[in-house]
Amino acid sequence: MKKIELDIVALSHSVTQSHNYAVVLGEQQGSRRLPIVIGGFEAQAIAVAMERMTPNRPLTHDLFKNALETFGIGLKEVIINNLLDGIFYARLICEKNGEIFEIDSRTSDALAMAVRFNCPIFTYEFILDAAGVVLEEPEEVKSSLSSSSKKRKPKSKGAALSSYSVEELNHLLDEVLIKEDYEQAAKIRDEINRRKEQG
Repeated sequence: MKKIELDIVALSHSVTQSHNYAVVLGEQQGSRRLPIVIGGFEAQAIAVAMERMTPNRPLTHDLFKNALETFGIGLKEVIINNLLDGIFYARLICEKNGEIFEIDSRTSDALAMAVRFNCPIFTYEFILDAAGVVLEEPEEVKSSLSSSSKKRKPKSKGAALSSYSVEELNHLLDEVLIKEDYEQAAKIRDEINRRKEQG
């Protein structure tokens, strides 16, 4: 399978889940984004490495990096290799003395390690197809919203996604992407995919 390279483009606090965060990965050669909800500890571990902060004592991911390097093991790349029941799976692709071996990992931990080793992050097309959201240009989004706003009936803020039509869900997806609310975007995308599977 062809691998698609991703970059970490955002790390934001969850709007709906107070103790969770969303890390957003963007494909290098395209406009799709892959939002992944992670815990606070994992978000901190990624943020610390991205901001080049040096804690007084090593965090767990720093300890693991130090251990790998002590034994002459390098991290070549991270692959988000599966998506089952809304849960992402990842593997660490490691190298020692020219030999390649893989280690299963939670995706959040794999991302924290990728940032520390400054190694590439990959996924596969089927994962982006299932869980990716397309980030449109703001002008295009605004024009599509203004042209369709007259047709749509306003929904209450707390309205369930199941009460929206597919067209309304697509417009709502555009709106939350403009606001960079990637967690809500993931929920809307899941609802759209559920409708596609049903009909």
